Amino acid sequence: MATPDDSIACVEELRAALALHGITLPSLRIDLATFASPYRQSLVALGNCNPATARELAAVLRKAAER
Repeated sequence: MATPDDSIACVEELRAALALHGITLPSLRIDLATFASPYRQSLVALGNCNPATARELAAVLRKAAER
């Protein structure tokens, strides 16, 4: 099971990777309810984004899949 530090590092790693493509998910964070729970692993909340950002993310994922 991931530790709290692992969860925080994961969010920062994802944020940095998205930034390499000019993508920002403003609501990207650790889900606090699961972070505080002793019963399960923390979840990463990707949050909300506008349609333009969603399209950019989809384009990056499609391009990566072509490799």
